[in-house]
Order: sequence, then structure tokens, then C-alpha cells
Amino acid sequence: MNTSVSILFYIKRAKANNLGVCPIYTRVTVNTKRFEFSTNKYINPDKWSSGASKVKGTTEEARTINRHLDYLRNQILEAEKRLFKKDISLNSENLKNELFGFSETKRMLVPIFQDHNNKIKELVGKEYAPGTLERYKTSLRHTVDFLKWKYKVDDIDITRIDYAFVTDYEFYLRSVRNCANNTTVKYIKNFHKIIKICIDNDWITKNPFSNYKAKLKEVEREYLSEDEIQSLINKEFTIDRLSLVRDIFVFSCFTGLAYVDVKNLTSNNINYGIDGEKWIFTHRQKTESASKIPLLPIPETIVEKYKDHPQCSNQNKVLPILTNQRMNSYLKEIAAACNINKELTFHIARHTFATTVTLTNGVPIESVSKMLGHKNLKTTQHYAKILDRKVSEDMLVLRDKFKVPAAKWVNENK
Repeated sequence: MNTSVSILFYIKRAKANNLGVCPIYTRVTVNTKRFEFSTNKYINPDKWSSGASKVKGTTEEARTINRHLDYLRNQILEAEKRLFKKDISLNSENLKNELFGFSETKRMLVPIFQDHNNKIKELVGKEYAPGTLERYKTSLRHTVDFLKWKYKVDDIDITRIDYAFVTDYEFYLRSVRNCANNTTVKYIKNFHKIIKICIDNDWITKNPFSNYKAKLKEVEREYLSEDEIQSLINKEFTIDRLSLVRDIFVFSCFTGLAYVDVKNLTSNNINYGIDGEKWIFTHRQKTESASKIPLLPIPETIVEKYKDHPQCSNQNKVLPILTNQRMNSYLKEIAAACNINKELTFHIARHTFATTVTLTNGVPIESVSKMLGHKNLKTTQHYAKILDRKVSEDMLVLRDKFKVPAAKWVNENK
């Protein structure tokens, strides 16, 4: 059996007693994780060989202590063999339990998942958005429901979670819960994080996800055309709430800010940039990445329009934004009033900024990515893929260049 156990005997000089003798300790390391315990033997530090990890010489004291150390070494190796025979994973915790006769503590999935969620809850507003907590709470509910559906239990020992568990859970989400592909993948990804916690703590050693693969399907992102944006801007609303929501939505179309980032925007976030013009300097709440966005004339006009609004002046806010639910509800009314046949939601404004406002007008994708606060250029490239019009414009020059040679080739090959 190839052992991955390392055993070291050493003295703790800091714990020397009044007579100057030091306790001898045992350090057991299993795959970089270790535990220590006292041998209950003491020795003068001058008589200890650190290199040989034993007492120097052949005195009776030396032979007695060294025999005891050999006995401990054999006990540790025997405990390792017993784990192997029991088909129990070899890790520092299991070896320690086997060596000292501790009863194996079962670790259950639900308390681990709940503890993770409790930690997320404590960090909401600091490291996590409220939506992140809600997603993990929903994931936990789905996991518990799956346990009842599949195993008729409320909880399960994490050592029983294997590849079959993961694939059955995926099937449950797709069939019983009727989740779409991307929703299923996201719930499985949340569950995977809990399994990684178990692996990192050496509670389980085999990764149930090692042979599992799931892929998000690319979803075509909805966005507004130039004509649709213009119809929004030109529309006269007699109802104040619709006028307000339209203005905030248009503001996002020309800044690319998500709902929560517009909500958090204060006058302190608007300053003069390197070009002497006004810019928005902020951080995306979702990714904590910086966004630096030049303030175009239309959104600047909207900011000016609401600067004296009570909510803005009292709370130092840039815009008097409503709840996301109410915004999306009113946007449906606005879409109908403007003859926009699309399911208008606030997030479409961000997509519109990325496509119609910037990429379509020749703004380099690297600049768009930076303004959107994307950490990876691949995220921004999803927007570029849907711009057939931009592709057509880019290829127009090339088409003209090869028009004459192509005609000549045709004539020569008639």
C-alpha cells in the first residue's frame, strides 16, 4: 500500500518545564493536513536528535523513549491499514479518529448548506448582494425537496453523495421542478460550491463532480433598436410615474448601469474625467469591479432634471428610483404606450447600451467591457455576437474591395 502518511517526532522547547526538559510530540501529516499529540515523554533538549527524530545515545533512558516512539509509529501505520481495510477515505481526521478510537462523526448535508447560507447572510451588503442569498436559499430548498423525492429522507450523510447523486439531482430539477437548462445548471453550480467546502475541509475525498459536465446554453439577449429608443425619448407621458420610470430606463440605456447600481448612485459618483467632461465613477455591486462611464448628453440632462427632487436632495441620490418590481411593472405599460413589442425589463437597458448605443456605433469592445464593469472580455463578446448589422457594416468595405476582381474573374471563366 502506497502510504501518504508522514510521521515526525519533535520536542517543544517552548514548553520546557522547571527542570529544563521538553515534551516530545508526534506530528502526523496526511496530504498536507496534519494533527499533533503528546507522546507523554520528556527529554533534555541536548539529548535530542532533530535529524533522526529520536533520543541520542544508547542509555537506558534513550532506549526506553525510542522504543515508545517506535511503538507510536507502528500504531499510526496500523490505524492507516485499518482504514484501508474498512474502505474509509484516508485523511487526517479519519486517521486521528481511528488512532484514538473516536467514533466517526457523521456530517450531514443540510447543516453544512445552512451554515454556508448563514455566512452569506452576514455578508450581504459587504461581499454579497441580497439576490445571491435568495438564490442559495432557493437552492437549499430544492436540495431538501430532492432528498425527500429520491431518498425519502430530510438529510443525508455527505459521504453518500456521489456522481449518481449529482446526475439524479440534475434530472429532478429538469423533470420534477421543470427548470430550464440554464436554471438547472445554476442550481447545480450552487450545490457544487457546498461540495467544494466539504472537499476543502477533508470531510470527503472523492469529488462527485469529477466526471460531471454541464453547459449553459447561450441565450439571445433582448435589446432596443435606435428607433425604439427614440420612441421612448419622444413619448409624452401625462402620468408622472411613467415619465419617471421612462427617464431612469433611458438613463440606463446610455450608461449601461444595472438597476442596483443606478439605485446606489450618488452625486459623489459623478466627477470630471481626464477629458474634462463629466464621468460616472462607480463599482458594480454584482462583481465589485470598477465602472468608469463618460456621461453622455442625454443621461446628463436626466440627472439635471431630477437634481432638485426631494428624494435626490435629501438622500444625495442621482435619481429617485423605485423598486425593481415596480419599475418592471411600469415598463410594461411604457412599452405598450410606445408600441414596443418586447418584454421590457430594466435589464434590457444595460443590453441596449452594450449593443445599440456603443458596439453598433463603433465603440471598441474593450472600451465597452470596461464601462460595463465586466471582468472578462468573453462576457462582453456575447453582445457582439448578435450584432448582424454591425457585421454587415464591417464587411461592406471588404465587399466593395473585391467587387471588381470578382467581376473580372467571372468574365474570364465564362
